[in-house]
Order: sequence, then C-alpha cells, then structure tokens
Amino acid sequence: MKQGDLVIRKSYGGDVLFKIQEFRSTHAILRGVDYRLLADSPVADLEVASGQELIPYYLSNHPEMNKAMQRLKSQIAEVNREVPNPGAISQGSVPSYFELPGKVLHLDGDPMYLRKSLSLYGELKVPAEGYYVPEAGMAEALYRLLPQTNPDIVVITGHDGILKHRRNDVGNLSSYKNSHNFVNAVKVARQYEKNRDTLTVVAGACQSHFEALLQAGANFASSPARVLIHALDPLCIAAKVAYTSVKETVNIRDVISLTSSGLEGLGGIESRGSHRIGLPKSPYYA
Repeated sequence: MKQGDLVIRKSYGGDVLFKIQEFRSTHAILRGVDYRLLADSPVADLEVASGQELIPYYLSNHPEMNKAMQRLKSQIAEVNREVPNPGAISQGSVPSYFELPGKVLHLDGDPMYLRKSLSLYGELKVPAEGYYVPEAGMAEALYRLLPQTNPDIVVITGHDGILKHRRNDVGNLSSYKNSHNFVNAVKVARQYEKNRDTLTVVAGACQSHFEALLQAGANFASSPARVLIHALDPLCIAAKVAYTSVKETVNIRDVISLTSSGLEGLGGIESRGSHRIGLPKSPYYA
C-alpha cells in the first residue's frame, strides 16, 4: 500500500472510495475520490480497492454527475435562445447583443477537483479563475484575490467532515475539520462585498456546518443534513448563478436539483443571478 493508492475503509463497509494522500505513522490521510471528504484511518483498516469494488462508483456517481452537467448545459443553451436578438427584431438596423455571464473565483482545497472544475467551467463557457489553496489559508488568500479578480461569484470549497469523536455535537463549529476555515473565508468575502446580490458566495464541502456558513454570509452552502456532497456540486451552483439574469432570482429548488446530493447536501437563500446582455456586439468581441 502506497501514497496515491485507491482504498476503502473496511470498518465502514467500503462506503466511500479514497485516495491515500500521505502516511503518518500507523495512520493514513485520505481524500475522497468523488466526495469532498478528508479523513484519516489506521492503515490496518484500509484495503486497496479492486476493480470489482470500483464498479459501483463509476456506475452511480459519474453518470449521475454527467447527467447534471447535461441538464446544466441545456439550461444555459435555453438562456441563450430566450435572450431576444435586437438585430433580428430590427432587421439588422441595430447590432446584435453580446453576453456577460458572471465571473467565478474558485478556491479549492483539492488540486485534482480544482483541475476538473476549471475544465468544466471552460466547457460551460463560464469565465472562471481557480486557485488551489489549503483550507486553512483561504481567508488570507481572499484578501489578496478578491480585489485582483473582482468576481461576481466566489466558490470556497475543499474537504471537510465531522470529527469522529464529536458526532454527537454537530452544532459546535469545532466539531468539524474545516468548517471554521470556510466560515472565516466567507467572512472575508462579506467584508469585501456586503451585498449578497452583488457577490454570490458558495461555500462548504462534505458535512460542513450549513447554518454557520449561511450566518457568516454565504448565499449557498453545504450541508443541511451533514451528508457527503459530490466534488462538482459547488460548480453546478456557481454555473447556474453565472447564467441566471441579473433581473431574476435564482430558483433555489432548480439550482439544487442540478447537484448530486440535493437538498440534503446543499441549500441557500434567494439570490440574484449574474448574467447580463449588452449592445452592440463588436466585431472584435470574442
């Protein structure tokens, strides 16, 4: 067994697929493959995942997220079809419009998830800048990055989880591995921009303290039922906000339905979209 191996925890019945991040004496630090979960485990409790054990994950999680991506792409395409083309209405006397979807600043505590997210933002044509930042450094990073990037949407995510010995005290922020770091980062974002309609904040990971994140100023957060969320769930919300008109409120049920974990995994408050149209469309506009 070595760093980078895909493993399951025998005592948990192999419920989640992990990658070994590092070894610490008789324990291993684990990162979820599909879920934003950071865990540690005795090496003796780990078993290298076999091909048979990998099948459920690739049959259930990946196709499910692929379907969510297709729904998201369809909704974005529908937005583009619904926007009236002033050029067509006036038979060419007025130049056609251009679009400005909301810009995303994505901070991720996992470099693998960050690369996947940035690739999908590109496919969805959502302007995005992404940075790998360990959860403990996210608040400090935002002090520098927010003025530099001037985003419409901030995603603050990575790994989290309820500490094993604190499962009976889920109301306490100290019972979580990284929720306090996410809360601190959200507070920095709100110091930068207090208006929740001007800057949309999406925060949290697996089992994060949902109520604390919303109280700190997040528009959308995980996890109301303290469940695991898919690695790409925060991206789904950010992309939907980016393509919802500034004249409209994001439909909470609609945006959460795009995620893998649903209302148990993510929730939020009424928030305006960030998509704008403009005139004229310059021949030099890409």
